Amino acid sequence: MNESSFTLRVLLDRGSFLEEVRSGRELAQKSVALLGSSTAMFAIYGALMGAYYGPWQALSSAIKLPLLFLVTAAICFPTLYILSAFFGAKTSVGQYVAIVLAALAVSGMVLIAFAPITAFFLMTSADYPFFKLINVAVLGLSSFLGVKSLYRQVLDLSPADDPTAKPRRRLLTFWVVLFAFVGSQLGWTLRPFFGAPGMRFEIVRELGGNFYLDIMRSLREMVTFPDESPSQS
Repeated sequence: MNESSFTLRVLLDRGSFLEEVRSGRELAQKSVALLGSSTAMFAIYGALMGAYYGPWQALSSAIKLPLLFLVTAAICFPTLYILSAFFGAKTSVGQYVAIVLAALAVSGMVLIAFAPITAFFLMTSADYPFFKLINVAVLGLSSFLGVKSLYRQVLDLSPADDPTAKPRRRLLTFWVVLFAFVGSQLGWTLRPFFGAPGMRFEIVRELGGNFYLDIMRSLREMVTFPDESPSQS
C-alpha cells in the first residue's frame, strides 16, 4: 500500500475510508500506512521549525515532533477506548487505532500544507517570538483539524439512531480537551523545538514554567519597545 496516496485518499474520500474501517477491512495495513506517512510529515515539519536555530536543532525537532503527536495519542488512547466502551460503543481496538492514526495523518497533511509559508518566514524574518508564534498557531490548527476529523469519524461509526450517541458525543468533547492539555504539556516537556537565539543547543531543557506562560511572554516580546530587553525562552 502506497503510504502517501493512501493518506491523501483518507483526506479526500473519508466516507470510503470510514466504510472500510466499519467493515474491519485491512485495519492493520491501513494503520501501518497511516503511521508511516504521519511520522514522515511530522518529521519534515519539525526539521523546518528547528532549522531556525541550526542543523542540530533541525534534526532534534524532526525526531521530537513525531514523538509529540504519537506519544500524546498513545497516552490518551486508553481513555478514549475504555470510556467509549463504558458508554456502549461497539468499536474495536483496531478500528479506534485506525481512526486515531487517520486523525494524525490529517494533522500531518495540514502541516505540510503550511510548510511553504513557514519556510518563507524562516528565510525572511529574524524575529524569534514571531516565528515561534506562527508555528504554534500552525501546530494548533493542525491538531484541531485532526481531532475534529477523529470526532466526526468516531460518531459516524455508529448508526444514526444509536441511543448512546449523545453521551459519547460529550465524552469525545472531553477527550478533545484532554488531548489538547496533554499535548501542550508534553510539548513543553520536550522543548526546545525552535532553539532560542543566544542559548546553547539542548535536546531537552529542564522543567520549569509552562506552555501558556511562555506563549504570553512571546506575545509581550513581539510588542516590546526598543529600549526594553526581551527575555529568552
